This record gives sequence, structure tokens and C-alpha cells, in this order.
Amino acid sequence: MSDSEVPQDPNGPQDVHQVRQQHVSARVPEGVSRGVFSNGVIVMAGGNEFIIDFIQNLGNPPQVAARVVMPHATLPQFIEALKKNIELYQQRFGEIPELPRAAQQARQQTPQEVYDELKLPDAMLPGSYANGVMIGHSASEFKFDFLTNLFPHPAVSERVFLSGPQVPRMLESLQRNYDQFVERVKQQQKQDPPPPPAEDEPLA
Repeated sequence: MSDSEVPQDPNGPQDVHQVRQQHVSARVPEGVSRGVFSNGVIVMAGGNEFIIDFIQNLGNPPQVAARVVMPHATLPQFIEALKKNIELYQQRFGEIPELPRAAQQARQQTPQEVYDELKLPDAMLPGSYANGVMIGHSASEFKFDFLTNLFPHPAVSERVFLSGPQVPRMLESLQRNYDQFVERVKQQQKQDPPPPPAEDEPLA
């Protein structure tokens, strides 16, 4: 698999923000350089990571176009970088058009029911690890380069494109899932208080 540096296109996205600021470029493996287009996002919290599934609802059945696995500590950094990028977009191009909201179902689907309706290829089940992300935008879409910031050089593990109106909806989902995760951690800490410190044993 060959790789190359992230190209600096003068006509491409001009506002790029990165979760991990120590790197300004990343290698792009050939297999991910073209990226995938998504028009929907599912966010799930696991025991040690968040899973972000980017969905394509353009055909039947809808399918998972990319799966990103992100450590818990990285998601709030991703959220803050995305908020900043949205602000910069709005300063340049104005408010992002809001997508129409679908009518709420009488009963919330379970995760299993949701994924029963999705095509998820076996090769995509493990997902692509990312502990950083670079975000850029043009007038019509946002580009997300998910990174593995590992020695000796960061690399893009997934490249995903979203239309502008999809991005605020994704931010809502990321923020809601992270807030729910933080609340669960707080509740667990209340239920399982730390053991009292051990008393010093007397010297013989």
C-alpha cells in the first residue's frame, strides 16, 4: 500500500483544524485517499471507546460507509474542534441550512433493530482506529480526516465527506452521546465509591 502527504490544494478547504495540534500533516494511504460520502451518523459509546458509524442512505438497504473507533478522551476534543470549524464556516458562508426533521416514531428502535436494517460488511466490523482528526470545509461540504497519531508519522485512517447541513446534526449526536457517557460514569462512581485507605500496620 503506497502513501503520500496530505496535498495542500489552494482551491480546496481553507479552514483546517486538528484535534492534536502537534502535527500539521499526515500520510494518506492510497486506500483511503478518495474518501467516502455519508449522509447520516450513528454514535455509540463502548466500554473503552466511541464508535462512529457514517451511513449512506442513498440506496436500499442503507449501509455503513465508514466506521471510526475513537478513545473516550479524544471525543470531547473532536467536539470542540467541530464547533470551532462550524463557527468559521458560518463566518465565511453564513448559517448552515437546517435539515428537515423526520417524524418521531411511536417507539424508539433498539440498536439491534437499527443495525438489522443496515448493511455492514464484515471487513468493516473492526472499524478504523483514530485518536485525532483534521476538519476542513468548502462552501458545500465538510471533510473529516481521522488520524492515527502514532510513531513515526501520523496517518489518515478514514476520510469522510459530509454535506454542510449534515454537520450540525452530527455535532448534536456527538454531544448528546458524550454527555450521556459522562453521566453514566458519574452514576457508576456514586454507586461504587472508592475503598477507604488502608490503615498503616504497626511496626513489629
